[in-house]
Amino acid sequence: MTRADVSVLGVRHHGPGSARSLIQELDRLRPDIVLIEGPPEADDLVELARDAGLEPPVALLAHVPGEPSKAAFWPFAVFSPEWQAIRHAVEAGVPVRFCDLPAAHSLASHPDGPEEERRDGRAPDPGEPAVRADPIGTLARAAGYDDPERWWEDAVEHRGDTPFQVIAEAMAAVREGHVPDGHGARREAFMRRTIRRAVKDGFERIAVVCGAWHVPALAGTPREGAAWGAGLPTVKADDALLRGLPKVRAEMTWVPWTYGRLAAWSGYGAGVTSPGWYHHLFVSADRPVERWLTAAAGVLRDEDLPVSSAHVIEAVRLARGLAVLRGRPLAGLAEVTEAVRAVLCEGDDLPVELIQRRMVVGEQLGHVPDATPMVPLQRHLREEQRRLKLRPEALDRELDLDLRKPLDLERSRLLHRLRLLGVDWGTPQESRSKGTFRESWTLTWRPEFDLDLIEAGAWGTTVPAAAGARVRDLVDGGRMTGAAVPGGGPGAAAAAGSRPSGGGQGAAPCVSLAGLTGLVERCLLAELPDALPYVLDALSARAALDSDVTHLMAALPAMVRAQRYGDVRGTPATGLAVVVDALLSRVCVGLGGAVTGLDDDAARDLLRHIDGVHAAVALLDGAAGEEAPRTRWLATLRGASGRSDLHGLIEGRLTRILLDAGDLDAVSVGPRMSRAMSAGHPPARAAAWIEGFLSGGGLLLVHDARLLALVDGWLTGLAPETFVDVLPLLRRTFGAFSAPERRSIGSRVGTLDAGRSVSTVEDVDEERAAAAVRTVLMILGRTEGT
Repeated sequence: MTRADVSVLGVRHHGPGSARSLIQELDRLRPDIVLIEGPPEADDLVELARDAGLEPPVALLAHVPGEPSKAAFWPFAVFSPEWQAIRHAVEAGVPVRFCDLPAAHSLASHPDGPEEERRDGRAPDPGEPAVRADPIGTLARAAGYDDPERWWEDAVEHRGDTPFQVIAEAMAAVREGHVPDGHGARREAFMRRTIRRAVKDGFERIAVVCGAWHVPALAGTPREGAAWGAGLPTVKADDALLRGLPKVRAEMTWVPWTYGRLAAWSGYGAGVTSPGWYHHLFVSADRPVERWLTAAAGVLRDEDLPVSSAHVIEAVRLARGLAVLRGRPLAGLAEVTEAVRAVLCEGDDLPVELIQRRMVVGEQLGHVPDATPMVPLQRHLREEQRRLKLRPEALDRELDLDLRKPLDLERSRLLHRLRLLGVDWGTPQESRSKGTFRESWTLTWRPEFDLDLIEAGAWGTTVPAAAGARVRDLVDGGRMTGAAVPGGGPGAAAAAGSRPSGGGQGAAPCVSLAGLTGLVERCLLAELPDALPYVLDALSARAALDSDVTHLMAALPAMVRAQRYGDVRGTPATGLAVVVDALLSRVCVGLGGAVTGLDDDAARDLLRHIDGVHAAVALLDGAAGEEAPRTRWLATLRGASGRSDLHGLIEGRLTRILLDAGDLDAVSVGPRMSRAMSAGHPPARAAAWIEGFLSGGGLLLVHDARLLALVDGWLTGLAPETFVDVLPLLRRTFGAFSAPERRSIGSRVGTLDAGRSVSTVEDVDEERAAAAVRTVLMILGRTEGT
């Protein structure tokens, strides 16, 4: 074997101090090959680092085609030692090889993605000793620190150089007596195999960049003048460990990443708590504290908070003073944060949270060049983003669209199509405008969307084609394969299941009537004219077989919205009007039988459907300009409201709808309310009637003293124990009113007649009362006039 000089350089993943020291060490060593901890499938992707379009933070994505649950990310920031090693090698014209266990084995070994492993040497394997789980923490405790991050900053990040030999010796002491097994042992065996292959290939100056934990397993304990490999497991032992490993076909590419996803709190095992701060330490080696506090002042000024230069000067003094008191070589994040809170924010935690989000964590989004391997669907989306001037951003961005403008209309269609594919780049928000030609969105690009696009590439090569194919699959009762979840693997970003799935990911098949009508609406919003007839045919067939009126009522609102949006957007929606009319007709026929024999829960559910249909009919009237649907619907409600076996909630709500629609007047509503609250009905039913009647708003009681007196008289006439029983219902009813409504009702109650009399003497019909008077006198044994 050729004699080679192998330098094993242990680093802290995503450590700016390690990155700076590594650059200096590589300049000194001038290696003829650089081996980096990472999946070897990425060897062919290293050349893309020459492209200025590959801007960190980025990540290597490994995935198994057709098995989206098997995927993992390896992120790189500009301050990651591995990234700087890649850049150094590319600029020096030196070959780069990744030396970790191939992703093909890691992804195959774990059905739900490879196990999560912190790239700074922590793994969640309960069988490993605690020191393996946190070697940095062990060194920190030995140095008298209770915070490993702070110890690393003091001992490494704030030093001008990193003594790689000292770190190697420290890790050897930490690992003493530890025998790796399982996945960790296989990883280190493969790293040694890669080093041996580089030696065999004739390289003489080999630099190995890996997590500090692995240094003793790769460097060994060489004797003076001995070749590399002394004190390490033999080739035979390593081959035995690696023999027979399961394997899958894994594909690899670069994808954009964000500092928010790099943070440890996001679920990424090798993450750091403050990637924005570490980025600052790396790029601002000169006067980092002064520059940081100046930038923080700028962030606060952008929010119109008064921060002067004097504030910055005093904050710098405070941060330095705290560092001296605590015996630190340089003010760290804890000190500058306290200075920001005390001086720049004057003790207010809210602006401190703003600094935390924008600067300490940061939301910088990386970029990959067009030469990066991509599926056609990803490339088409990138072209659409450029054409529509929609740049992906990691920070939340509010976007208001005017659908009357061609550019905004196309943007809306793109976002709706992506949502059908489970790529929730845009989240619809309630528009601040009342017009249907307005849409509001919140745009947030997440790194895992690239994996979603790779998965959705099976549906088509363009966004419209893929969305249309996905719709047909949903109509046929298919289920989109569960989205690939970032695996935790060696250096992977997160354990399987840590990523929230998109809107269409893993969704239940749209075979219900309501699901099909919702799909019609989404087809119109996304402008999928080829898929729409397919959905309408399925909807008509399903509606003809569905006899449950509540299913029909649930389906109608979405169809009405679809018809209206089709008109606003100019999207052809032939056949919608016929389907809407048929659904409304069947609802009107079946409602009478659906409103009887209901318990409280069923009545409340039906009430929700009634309100939905009522709102839809009003929207349909506005769209069609016809009175026929509204007239037919109100006649149905009028007929149902006269039944004697209605639930109190339903009867009260129907009465209120008819009153608001002008089908009933206040004079005719009074007797209905009197009957509902009479002693012949249980108090609970009367309370339910009131709840249904007042669910449309409480201003009616403010403007109609007669109805208010009826309610007030019923309440004051309840027995104490009965009042306690119905109090929860009353609280729910009146609690739904706004504070001004409640105040107005209270004021009106105070003006009612002290006798709480609903009627006056002038209201008595003496002719009708005469018969009752004679009967009472007979019972008393008296005659008229005595």
